[in-house]
Amino acid sequence: MVTEEDVRRLALALPETGEKPMYGTPAFYVKARWFARIREEGDVLALPLAAEEDKHELIAADPDVFFTLPHYDGHAVVLVRMPVVGEQEMAELLADAWRLRAPKKLRSLVP
Repeated sequence: MVTEEDVRRLALALPETGEKPMYGTPAFYVKARWFARIREEGDVLALPLAAEEDKHELIAADPDVFFTLPHYDGHAVVLVRMPVVGEQEMAELLADAWRLRAPKKLRSLVP
């Protein structure tokens, strides 16, 4: 089970990362680009992906963890149920989203 504090700790451990609100909820940024946002539910994390197909693949592979809502139709963003994802998987998801949004010169800082 991953909590909001776990997400915060894992996200802020990534290089050049900060936190500021997005739509009234905590969001995490690398430079000026968001890479994770805790949704209003408090136990759901929104993460950008490289492509919308990636979202569909994640949801098909593990629908207990990954899902979407009509609001995200047409967008490469997946929702993650924090209470059912493991901390290691969450760390990997955050690192992937960070790499996707980080400036090229920073990407090599996270293996």
